[in-house]
Amino acid sequence: MPSVRVRPDLDAIPAYRPGLPVEPSGTAPRRTFKCSSNENPFPPLPGVLEAITAAGGEVNRYPDMACTGVTCAVAERLGVPAAHVVFGPGSVGVLQQLVTCTAAPGDEVVFAWRSFEAYPIVTQVAGATPVPVPLARDGRHDVDALAAAVTDRTRVVLVCSPNNPTGPVVTAAELACLLDAVPDDVLVVVDEAYGELVRDPEAADGLAEYRRRSNVAVLRTFSKTYGLAGLRIGYAIADEPVATALRKTSIPFGVSSIAQAAAVESLRQQDALLARVDTLVAQRERVVDALATQGWDLPTTQANFIWFPLGQRAVEFAQACEAAGIAVRAFPGEGVRVTIAEPEANDILLEVSRAWLG
Repeated sequence: MPSVRVRPDLDAIPAYRPGLPVEPSGTAPRRTFKCSSNENPFPPLPGVLEAITAAGGEVNRYPDMACTGVTCAVAERLGVPAAHVVFGPGSVGVLQQLVTCTAAPGDEVVFAWRSFEAYPIVTQVAGATPVPVPLARDGRHDVDALAAAVTDRTRVVLVCSPNNPTGPVVTAAELACLLDAVPDDVLVVVDEAYGELVRDPEAADGLAEYRRRSNVAVLRTFSKTYGLAGLRIGYAIADEPVATALRKTSIPFGVSSIAQAAAVESLRQQDALLARVDTLVAQRERVVDALATQGWDLPTTQANFIWFPLGQRAVEFAQACEAAGIAVRAFPGEGVRVTIAEPEANDILLEVSRAWLG
């Protein structure tokens, strides 16, 4: 029988690789840690499980497609019009909507590389052409090279700050220079999935640029510091024409009622959230300082992960981590990303990194 014809260009799209847990080995039980997906090691914030349970009693009904409650809560907290806030199944789901509503076959999407691995995937799914621009040697966005890569075919420029998987931020001055160089009809998306963890006073503020320029959209998520990765809820803040187009390309009822209720309750727990973020940042600084003392020269991270630019030895280092009890994310031939996790997991990383240099 003949095969069903699917788009042949899909053969060129790489599959997204999720972080995997440590595989159990041997007979002696031991605690292992997943440090491969940049997840929050903390459980949901106070009151969130109760909100989830209550919302679970209504799962026989479709969720609010407009995400009205959480949209209003975010708009009020950030001081933006509710019409400019659009929710989707994680910030990567909203990203796919952004690319779909702006780029078509023959158009180009420019982004730094290596960066979030979903960028080329969502670009190619839309039929557009990805234009990866190499990072600078220190794992930072090369803003001048990004600007130079923009052509009359460019429809979107993606800026990941802090950059996943390397960790550095784009500074406010760098983002302003890039925006000055990009035509006003090209959408610039500032992906701030790890924004709550940033402590660099010179870091770019995507929301501030959105308020100044109509071609800037900001991506944020409840997956990371809010600890709702399993519920898939994120959002974009964009000027009304872009927001309207986003709603047209959204999956109907794509954000569950449980996710919406959990996000609303999480927003009410800002004091608890900030305490947890401070704890994660303190762990990050502890690990970074220890690695520097050991002799590592790594990119400056402002996220909840660390990048080891090990090139051809990346897989070998990842295997050493797994043997010690932590799963990490290897990018073969490039480097290894390790999530800042429970203190015990961070201690294991430091033991492996010390032995590696030794």
